[in-house]
Amino acid sequence: MFDYIIIGGGSAGCVLAARLSEDPDVAVALLEAGPPDTSVLIHCPAGLAVLARNGQANWKFQTVPQPGLNGRRGYQPRGKVLGGSSSINAMIYTRGHCADYDHWASEGNAGWAFADVLPYFKRAEHNERGADAFHGTGGPLNVKDLASPNRFGRLFVQAGKQAGLRENADFNGADQEGVGRYQVTHKNGERFSAAKAYLTPHLARPNLRVMTGTHATRILLERKRAVGVEFQHQGLVKQLRATREVLLCAGALQSPQILMLSGIGPHGHLFENGIATQHDLPGVGLNLQDHPDVVLVTHAPQLTELFGISLTGAVNVVRGILEWRKHRSGILTTNFAEAGGFIKSSPDETTPDLQLHFVIGKLVDHGRKTVLGHGYSCHVCLLNPLSRGSVRLAGKDPLAAPLIDPNFLGQREDVERLVRGFKIMRKVLAQPALAGHSGKESPASAGARSDLAIEQFIRDHADTIYHPVGSCRMGSGPLDVVDAQLRVHGMQRLRVVDASIMPRVVGGNTNAPVIMIAEKAADMIKAAAKRA
Repeated sequence: MFDYIIIGGGSAGCVLAARLSEDPDVAVALLEAGPPDTSVLIHCPAGLAVLARNGQANWKFQTVPQPGLNGRRGYQPRGKVLGGSSSINAMIYTRGHCADYDHWASEGNAGWAFADVLPYFKRAEHNERGADAFHGTGGPLNVKDLASPNRFGRLFVQAGKQAGLRENADFNGADQEGVGRYQVTHKNGERFSAAKAYLTPHLARPNLRVMTGTHATRILLERKRAVGVEFQHQGLVKQLRATREVLLCAGALQSPQILMLSGIGPHGHLFENGIATQHDLPGVGLNLQDHPDVVLVTHAPQLTELFGISLTGAVNVVRGILEWRKHRSGILTTNFAEAGGFIKSSPDETTPDLQLHFVIGKLVDHGRKTVLGHGYSCHVCLLNPLSRGSVRLAGKDPLAAPLIDPNFLGQREDVERLVRGFKIMRKVLAQPALAGHSGKESPASAGARSDLAIEQFIRDHADTIYHPVGSCRMGSGPLDVVDAQLRVHGMQRLRVVDASIMPRVVGGNTNAPVIMIAEKAADMIKAAAKRA
């Protein structure tokens, strides 16, 4: 028996486990399907190049065929390890635009405006630059500038300025727009995931039980009340009971899946899959959103200081391994996407609707294909897509992957803005700061010059930049899943706390917002316990 059972040891689950177990009289269980975060590939920042591709700490999901991507299946890597996707991501610390949260509040979600959530961002953060009106110090999550940045990040910023964009030293400050170098969740030359920030320091607490290798299969219900969790562990089906609440933190792809496997979701879909409806909640699995993204690759074989496969590149990596092991510095402290920016696809946009990620290596097929030589790449992603997709069950087997349909580029306006973004990105890369190094655009995109040809390139090559949200939408409408307290509508003692509750995807990377959501949820949960 536990007071709280948390399903999912990702960013949100780690925050909740730490915050709720601060009270020694409260018993907390955290269930994570993946292993502990012991791999050196997790802690060495450059290890993300391997983690994004292999299955060591990765669910390696795929989408259903996407009509907007010419029938291709998209790749959906999600963390399957303590720390979740914060243990395999690119470690970029961005929050989105303040207007994103004001928009959430404007849709009836009281307490979620930017002024309401900023204190939670600050409480979570220890920014090595110091505290100010927008940043905190003393929080669990270490945020810093890259210790050993590659000079090409600085050259990208120069190129952006030459293209007419302004430099921005802090994307999480008073103004988001501009180009600059990203801050990262690092500490002492290592990745600083949500697990390392929130969970690892407290594993010795006697009231906190962390169970890895435990795959949650359904929430145990008594009428309309959550009373526990069923899970598989080492081939056996087991159960735990919760006396206060079950907290679902499995992410935007698996939280709706677990709800539906538990009989909470759209009745027709549950019936089709042979699952008895415990609570008809039509919005479960709808409103899936993600940032569609396309990459332009520049080949520059002479730039061996960039990451690449060559004899010189291998020597650089070996030297980097030795330096990282000895000093926790050097090239292996990179997050690869060292610089970028937030820009507008047209002057008519009130806030940036595009994000750039400049990468110090060649990302062919979003890094899933190994190619010889050196070079650099740049992503452009659409921050506020109009397209909406869904998560559905593939059947009643709880171990089967869900059916993921982001509906990429399902709306015409999404395509048009991404085409404009591609042209802006190409203009930046053509500026003297970068073009003077004799790189050549990849033949795959170089011939795409007209809007129609660029659109065709995008449909042939675009994919996610790994920010799925929205499938358990927060709100008070008929298709919303949780209220502003993150309680599942019509249920007792059950909340969803992760990216799935976002009414609309934020304009930026999503890890920091998820940590904020969990920080705020912890206060809500504690307040509810005091009232009980």
